[in-house]
Amino acid sequence: MDWHKTTFSYQTHHKGLYEITDRINGQIREWNVREGMAFLFVQHTSASLVINESFDPSARQDLEAFLDHITPEGLDWYVHTLEGRDDSPSHMRTMLTHSSLTIPVDEGRLTLGTWQGIYLAEHRRYGHRRNVLLRVLQVF
Repeated sequence: MDWHKTTFSYQTHHKGLYEITDRINGQIREWNVREGMAFLFVQHTSASLVINESFDPSARQDLEAFLDHITPEGLDWYVHTLEGRDDSPSHMRTMLTHSSLTIPVDEGRLTLGTWQGIYLAEHRRYGHRRNVLLRVLQVF
């Protein structure tokens, strides 16, 4: 077994879902990992990782609208608003999604379903630089 690791930095521009599947698969190919397990972790409390449909762009729109619907900005009962109206809802969105993912690697790529992709979910209204750790345990 061998252990590979790197950190990707992403600049988001606004709230939404940013597909990162190709970049992760590219790194796995660069490491020449044929079989193993990939571990992803986002180092932020107002961003997360999501696996969902990546074929039809309307699915992404619906997912973004869903998160806005269940955690709207500016409700009068929010106390945590130090950084703005999106402060508390951004942390709630992270609580509902994932900070880490574990995905098998087979034949040199993530073993995702036909329509699945990995998204970095930015939950803040304005862009931020986000770090995603990738760790891959390679099996020989």
